[in-house]
Amino acid sequence: MQRFHDKVIIVTGAGSGIGKATAERFLSEGGQVTLVGRTMSKLEEVAKRYSPDQVLIVEADVSNEAEVAAFVAGTKEKFGRIDILVNNAGVVAEGDVETLSTDDWRNVMATDLDGVFFASRSAMPHLKSSKGSIVNVSSVSGTGGDWGMAAYNAAKGGVTNLTRAMAMDHGKDGVRINAVCPSFTSTGMTQDMMGDEKLLARFNERFALDGPGKPEDVAGVIAFLASEDARFVTGVNLPVDGGISASNGQPPQ
Repeated sequence: MQRFHDKVIIVTGAGSGIGKATAERFLSEGGQVTLVGRTMSKLEEVAKRYSPDQVLIVEADVSNEAEVAAFVAGTKEKFGRIDILVNNAGVVAEGDVETLSTDDWRNVMATDLDGVFFASRSAMPHLKSSKGSIVNVSSVSGTGGDWGMAAYNAAKGGVTNLTRAMAMDHGKDGVRINAVCPSFTSTGMTQDMMGDEKLLARFNERFALDGPGKPEDVAGVIAFLASEDARFVTGVNLPVDGGISASNGQPPQ
């Protein structure tokens, strides 16, 4: 498929995990992609298989408002337009409200929530012009709570409802805004979890499908939401969770 031929896409957190898989999915379908991340070597690794005319690499921190404005402007300068923004960059800090440090709280909020706001605000005039779309990467942790993940739950809950608010505010402008809500996905962020066989077994009790998910599983759903196939879909927070959210919470019997 070449659904994104002549489309220009920005993907944040594009150096690894879901962001990398998403950028590669858009590139494989003909898109021109700005790869944004904090580690240049990772971005270069993603970009090396593609033509320089198809890729822009930007080392930036989405929590920095000026750096966000710069990569949005740089994308417009190189490619001439912006059609799709994928707000994927994120960090996590464990702890409850008693144990979380102020620095950890602010870092999670600045990256996971402020970054979505900054990028969406900067890109919105261009997306209005192109009648484009935003896909945010929220989480099942943004639709329900976890133990010991207060900052991450708060930030992703913010992304979930910001997605709805932006969809309502900008639908008549021709801009669609949706989010994916992954569950446990095999990425660098979950590497420690992947090595814990007891934890994996407990997760697999909750999955209706075989889990955990792969970055490519999430990337495919992001591509769908960004495509014309989803042209009448907006304000959706779509679980990509192997069926975890199908459960009423009771254990297997």
